[in-house]
Amino acid sequence: MGLIDNAKDAGEATAKKVGEFVDDTKERVSDAADQAEADGEVSKAQADLERAEAEREATKAKNEYKEDLR
Repeated sequence: MGLIDNAKDAGEATAKKVGEFVDDTKERVSDAADQAEADGEVSKAQADLERAEAEREATKAKNEYKEDLR
């Protein structure tokens, strides 16, 4: 019976390791997806900031031009 018990223990240990590997892989994929989403949000925020700065500069230039006309 020792051989069967050893095989059973080895099978259970292998199954546990495989399960842990799968869980770790799922977590890594989830982490990578979260990072990609965060990077996308940062890129969008940077683009929004650049657009707002360009609008500010355009408004400033327009106001200076109007002031020069007065």
